[in-house]
Amino acid sequence: MSNKYFNIKDTLYDITEKYNEAIELLVSLGFSNLKDENMRKVFGKSISLEEALKLKKINVEIFVAELVDKIKKNEDKLSIKKDTVKISGVLPCPVRVPLTEAFEEWLADKNLNLDYELKAASMGIDWLKDTLINQSKEELPDIFISAGFDLFFDKKLFGKYKAENIFEDITDIEQYNDDFHNEYIKLEDPNKQYSIIGVVPAVFLVNEKELKGRQMPSSWEDILKKEFQNSVSLPVGDFDLFNAILLNIYKNYGEDGVKKLGRCLQRSMHPSEMVKSHIKKYDKPVVTIMPYFFTKMIKKGEPMIPVWPKDGAIISPIFMLSKNEKKKALKPIVDFFASKEVGEILSHNGKFPSVNPKVNNMITKENKYMWLGWDYIKEHDISSLIKKCENIFNSAVKGDERV
Repeated sequence: MSNKYFNIKDTLYDITEKYNEAIELLVSLGFSNLKDENMRKVFGKSISLEEALKLKKINVEIFVAELVDKIKKNEDKLSIKKDTVKISGVLPCPVRVPLTEAFEEWLADKNLNLDYELKAASMGIDWLKDTLINQSKEELPDIFISAGFDLFFDKKLFGKYKAENIFEDITDIEQYNDDFHNEYIKLEDPNKQYSIIGVVPAVFLVNEKELKGRQMPSSWEDILKKEFQNSVSLPVGDFDLFNAILLNIYKNYGEDGVKKLGRCLQRSMHPSEMVKSHIKKYDKPVVTIMPYFFTKMIKKGEPMIPVWPKDGAIISPIFMLSKNEKKKALKPIVDFFASKEVGEILSHNGKFPSVNPKVNNMITKENKYMWLGWDYIKEHDISSLIKKCENIFNSAVKGDERV
């Protein structure tokens, strides 16, 4: 008795090696020794499927029909998965709704089989990490979108897939917006693996009334000065941006710079709190470091002065990773997220400057950006470096000079 999948004269080992479904079914029928890999090899190679079934007095025809049915069902599931484009990621909170609406409108007249989940950045990325840890390369989502460094450069998560070159920048943008391709910064991935669609810049918001004789800070170096100890509010809860700040401070000022950053911390606030911090009665921060978007919330007449650091706003890039094995199916979706339309939603609605060369980010060319750099990323274990910086920072916050 044979079928297109197997012959009952084949050894038990050959069939179970080819079909996990056979192992599951045989174990359920009393072949518990097949759970052990070594036993399966020894016992399975010495007996045919037909002989094994007769040994247990199991009806061969009924078994074959049930096994073939299980194999077919799993093939159908895999076929559906193969044709489905899966997208996972997080979008910056201020633009998640307009971006999702634009995407769904774009999808309306497309015949695409999609499974997508684009959550708000405030939900965090632990759910994405779980996806990476528990799934095989084949089961991974086809497109990932997220800001920050800790997810895409963790050697235990994306690092293993990056090494296998399964991601490719297929946006066709040869040169990014002039804001991100100039003498100070070149944001394009030279290895053409990571796409970037925009950035989240960190700027200062200074309470002029609380300066009390101190000079207006104009750079990251100023923030680290002794006079600003215990006077700065940092976006500690915004992991993407805060990690970018830690990494850039470490790169430019070393461990001592991270310690100084820790000592300057007064408290961590949500950006919406930061812009209203001047109305607090006590413990008003002199400087708040926040995403550029929230400077839009400042009202006229308030003492809050936005300052774009002269050495550059530290940026947390919004990355997009696409599987190259599905390049043809993914191309129209990737083109949408890299488009001028999406770029303008990011830039104009959210103050998250776009890399699309056709978008006017409406930010003066004098305002520079501070970028960690692809060479630096390549030379360091970014995930481990983030943990190291966090430890130095937290110890400095607690006043532990043994750091």
